[in-house]
Amino acid sequence: MRIKYNPEGNLGLFAKHRTASALWLVLLLVASGAAFRTDKPASPIATIPTKEQVGALNLPADIAPVKAAFTMPLFKKPSFPNYALSITERGAQSGAKVTKEIQATIDEVNRHGGGTVIVPAGKWNTGRISLKSNVNLRLDAGAELYFSGEVEDYRPAVFTRNEGVEVMSLGACIYANGQENIAVTGKGKLIGPAQGGSVRKQVMEGDVVENIIPATKPVAERVYEGYNGSPIFLPMFISPINCKKVYIEGISLENTAFWNIVPVYCDGVIIRGVTVNSVGIPRGDGIDVESSRNVLIEYTTLSCGDDCFTIKAGRGEDGLRVNKPTENVVIRYCLAREGHGGITCGSETAGMIRNLYVHDCVFDNTGVGIRFKTRRPRGGGGENLTYERIRMNLKNAAFNWDMLGSKTYVGDLANRLPARPLNPLTPRYANITAKDIIVENASQFVKVEAIPEMPLTNVVLENLVVNANKLFSAADVQGFTIRNATIHTQDAHITLLDTRKVLFDRVQFTVPGNALLTDVSGEKSANIQFKDCTPQKPQGWRSSTWSK
Repeated sequence: MRIKYNPEGNLGLFAKHRTASALWLVLLLVASGAAFRTDKPASPIATIPTKEQVGALNLPADIAPVKAAFTMPLFKKPSFPNYALSITERGAQSGAKVTKEIQATIDEVNRHGGGTVIVPAGKWNTGRISLKSNVNLRLDAGAELYFSGEVEDYRPAVFTRNEGVEVMSLGACIYANGQENIAVTGKGKLIGPAQGGSVRKQVMEGDVVENIIPATKPVAERVYEGYNGSPIFLPMFISPINCKKVYIEGISLENTAFWNIVPVYCDGVIIRGVTVNSVGIPRGDGIDVESSRNVLIEYTTLSCGDDCFTIKAGRGEDGLRVNKPTENVVIRYCLAREGHGGITCGSETAGMIRNLYVHDCVFDNTGVGIRFKTRRPRGGGGENLTYERIRMNLKNAAFNWDMLGSKTYVGDLANRLPARPLNPLTPRYANITAKDIIVENASQFVKVEAIPEMPLTNVVLENLVVNANKLFSAADVQGFTIRNATIHTQDAHITLLDTRKVLFDRVQFTVPGNALLTDVSGEKSANIQFKDCTPQKPQGWRSSTWSK
């Protein structure tokens, strides 16, 4: 089924059956009340966009008003003084290293009171460049900016944050600190540090960052700039830090060394019409919003070597020291084509993630769809997280909560038991809503691995059409509702461990043998209900035991 998509809600509907899966979805849509008739409004399920209708290729000229359950500013395009200067006017020559010429042009435009720095068509080689207030760095069509693979081109060390911990290191290929009203725009392309250079050879490896940098060590002494072959923290691609009014539009990014676009401690960020390709690059996240607020991401296409759209807020004790949340973030009309997760919260969440609204997006060929990660020693978590009108075609689970992690990174804290005493680093996720969701394919519908000392709390999934291999498994949950859903799975098992207040309300299960199978265990499991479902209840359901 293909739907001609209008974000304001005026839909033209026409069928295009491509696969047996698509036909199955049409039948389920009809069964769930989404029959395509002209004499009645389209159902919420029918308004979910397809991959052809979102992403960078559909970028409109203007920014539509943001509608969210929380207060957001009026987002608008930035304005810059009518002053423009090409890097060629300051001596830049295509094919040569032009770091000094680009930086000199940025500095001059900044001193002039602001304007536009033009990178014209051609191939340009550079090291780290730093944006300044009131400067728009514009890459014209045909411009390709190649960033050096050598550590020396990113010195001296600058203040930055790496995986949620503050350090002095290489920063980012395009860096800014404490600036206001800055932009990177145009139809040109950024190409990350070359393979085989010292940047990639000297990367810090062998342990997690909190074990490398003691939380008690002053930030000014956390210096890693790679002299004599010593290790460095990889540079991000574009990372403004402590900035206000950040605007990124239209550009393409390829071959990053690390995370691609990473606003840190920023207020007022707009990212739109951007295309990222980092497939095959470990830790090649697409966009990581870190301890920032008032952020709009729209009409962006990400193909990534790690998570695609990622929300973070600091890591462990250092994240608690900084204590800056990520809050008031809207992601809309975006396409995740490949990556570990379509939209991921965590795993660095020490300052908390609040007020996230993701709507009208498509995750096509990603691993997990909607993903939540924390770890016991990393703190924080998330609350008031909302997802609406999402289409997913996945390799792994549609909804996944992973609050334990791996022993490789957190040792015995990855063991579910024993329950640990509550402390400032105990993470939590609560108050999460997802509605109007189509899962075309997934390995599992819902998978929850929470922690017994702080269960996952108050999750509501409603208006769903799901096709998956496995059904539902959850450990350590308090409050989980699935309402008004049609679920087709190859496995009929619902597995619950120390899980309570679970409600399946008006759910049509299509499972082998038309019979649900349950495995409920744990002393805390209670109040598990099936209301107006088909089949009505699992085989051998002991309502007196589980519907307390």
